[in-house]
Amino acid sequence: MKSKPTYYPINSIGFIKSLIIHMRPYLLFVSGVVGLTGMAMAPVKEVNLLYFLLAFTPLFFGYGFGQALTDCFQTDTDSISAPYRPLSQKIVSPFNLGLVSALGLILIALILTIMNPYNIIWTALSIVGLSTYTYFKRQFWFAGPPYNSLIVMLVPIMGYYALTKGGLALLSDSNLWLICGLSFFSYANFVLIGYLKDISADRKTGYKTFPVVFGWIPTIWIGNINLLFATTFCFILVGWNDPISFSIFLIATIIGITGQVKGHFTQEKIESNSSFSITCTVRSLLLWHLAVILHLRPEWLVFGIVFYALFELTLLLRPQKNQI
Repeated sequence: MKSKPTYYPINSIGFIKSLIIHMRPYLLFVSGVVGLTGMAMAPVKEVNLLYFLLAFTPLFFGYGFGQALTDCFQTDTDSISAPYRPLSQKIVSPFNLGLVSALGLILIALILTIMNPYNIIWTALSIVGLSTYTYFKRQFWFAGPPYNSLIVMLVPIMGYYALTKGGLALLSDSNLWLICGLSFFSYANFVLIGYLKDISADRKTGYKTFPVVFGWIPTIWIGNINLLFATTFCFILVGWNDPISFSIFLIATIIGITGQVKGHFTQEKIESNSSFSITCTVRSLLLWHLAVILHLRPEWLVFGIVFYALFELTLLLRPQKNQI
């Protein structure tokens, strides 16, 4: 007879540490930079520091609570591909972790909605999306990356609305949709190429992801298309007349292409050889968005440098080097 798992109490240090692991601190920068891009295009000359922090902080932590929530729905595949995680080790309760994650997302939604009541629409859609993402990932090979990216695409809208007074008419801003396009395709590539590290686990547990159904090379080719669209949207937003932003754009694009080339020419198409390509997708995502941010708000240069340096530091310190 199997013994009942002993979970950390929800108010214990062990639970808090476990929550932080599931939040992926090194990926908080993803929702942070995507949300910051929406904030950067807000039509205000100077952003009050208090308003900046009120908007940026919940957007930054949004990815973490969202990731922890989705982890609660895919313990089957994670127990194989990510045995180091607390849920896989059965030291935290999926219910407790899901409850705290959902409460965190609700708090984030509340803050952003207070800043602009229309944010209730985008935050509610994102929470519903996060709660249902695993079902679509498991059942439909074509759905996982775009479904996840549609959720992330809402984040720059939240950031834009947080610093802007107005309603649905704000959606008529074409630059906002260019930023959404950049966020959609750059994040879709991160998700898609990220599936390469989980092929065996997903196959064993019945997940019909694109790499499981079609294999490694077709996945990389779809990644090439994502890369092309992300690069195009970023270039339209940045142009070549801004030396700093254009340089960052070029670096991001070179990193993205390098990751795709590595994926094509890796001799052994196995999970452990996917890490380089995956890290390239997340680095290029951050740098493309930073290029747009600094094009719109050159006064945020120091913040952008510190932000990216902290990302690289937390990425270096992640608990498992083969996990992104």
